[in-house]
Amino acid sequence: MGNISYRNAINEALREEMARDERVFVLGEDISRYGGTHRVTGGLIDIFGEDRVRDTPISENTMVGTALGAALTGMRPIVEISYIDFTLLAFDQIVNQVAKFKYMTGGQANLPLVIRTQGGMGAGNAAQHSQSLESLFVHIPGLIVVMPSTPYDAKGLLKTAIRADSPVVFIEHKRLYTTKGFIPEREYLLPFGQADIKREGRDVTVVATSAMVRVVLDVADELSKKDIHVEIIDPRTLVPLDVETIINSVKKTNRLLIVHESCVRGGVGSEIAAEVQKRAFDYLDAPVQRLGLPNVPIPYAESLEKLVLPDKTRIVETIIDIIK
Repeated sequence: MGNISYRNAINEALREEMARDERVFVLGEDISRYGGTHRVTGGLIDIFGEDRVRDTPISENTMVGTALGAALTGMRPIVEISYIDFTLLAFDQIVNQVAKFKYMTGGQANLPLVIRTQGGMGAGNAAQHSQSLESLFVHIPGLIVVMPSTPYDAKGLLKTAIRADSPVVFIEHKRLYTTKGFIPEREYLLPFGQADIKREGRDVTVVATSAMVRVVLDVADELSKKDIHVEIIDPRTLVPLDVETIINSVKKTNRLLIVHESCVRGGVGSEIAAEVQKRAFDYLDAPVQRLGLPNVPIPYAESLEKLVLPDKTRIVETIIDIIK
């Protein structure tokens, strides 16, 4: 298949899983002929018809509730919520029903349900369409939380998510849809809870999520010219979190920076930092650092949006400060 876009990788995963299992169907706003807000579901209705590619009203709570009922009756629904900001409209269903149903039935009821959504900034969509709210889902027991950064990861993890018997929140990123990467011809699935070392290094470990992975890779290229070698770890799934890979890297580099696009306060960086503090404190030669958004609503103006988003300059400066 060669190099394909992040968007097309997700589309391929949906198409392959729908062809493999007739219980799989998708639902969401304008996902049929229009292909969804981000054009990810384009062409599926021509293959599978309107019974399995279902347009819904603008009612996120109803969409998730419908998917919950379908999952409990043996179907394998995939809900598309066009912006992660709008998942808040379905939080009662997600938090109080979807996340808890399997536990409250003592494991008797499987819940194979995927909520596909996208977060992040960089498109000038302002405060209500640009948030990174993954830490809200990480906080809720019963949910698997996935954040792929490459087309390869997106396809492999989505196929795993669709086959899972537990609810998955699958968080894409608006800046990644047009990025490209290699996808093998063979079928493959990627396991949950297995981080990927995107680049090996010796001087500092950087844990980055989603679109920040690409930014940090560029930073690593730049710093290598100064004989600073950055090890980059992409957790890929935040729940379950592959703490072991992070710990082993920190034991090698003795330094850690965590970069994510959500606000620093209460972000997933806090959880990662706490785990490293508990399990690798004696290996640290510098305090663990976190980079994320300041605790402000995301601005609409492009110049202000760029100001709050972690960029190469801030990441370089932080890494240099850590290794002094």
